[in-house]
Amino acid sequence: MTKLSFIAHDGTRFDVEAQNGSSVMENAIRNSIPGIEAECGGACACATCHVYVDEAWTGIVGEPEAMEEDMLDFAYDVRPNSRLSCQIRVRDELDGLVLSIPERQG
Repeated sequence: MTKLSFIAHDGTRFDVEAQNGSSVMENAIRNSIPGIEAECGGACACATCHVYVDEAWTGIVGEPEAMEEDMLDFAYDVRPNSRLSCQIRVRDELDGLVLSIPERQG
């Protein structure tokens, strides 16, 4: 299992165990992480699973593809390290990944 850490807007930390091959968003929903709404269920058709990837992890997580970049246009307070959590697949290399949740979605 891969460990993911979500940091809520108020600073509360949520550590979860995630199965490789699942998405970061699926694990956030499964663990009731506050601030991740995922209205489209992971179809990359909304921006309600927006997260900020910790700067130390951006190179490992990788860049968003074109469809994700288009959806990020609808996200709140987009930054260079913004990603949609539905588009990040859990894998061994992401063990310890830290993600922050924006103040609000959309």
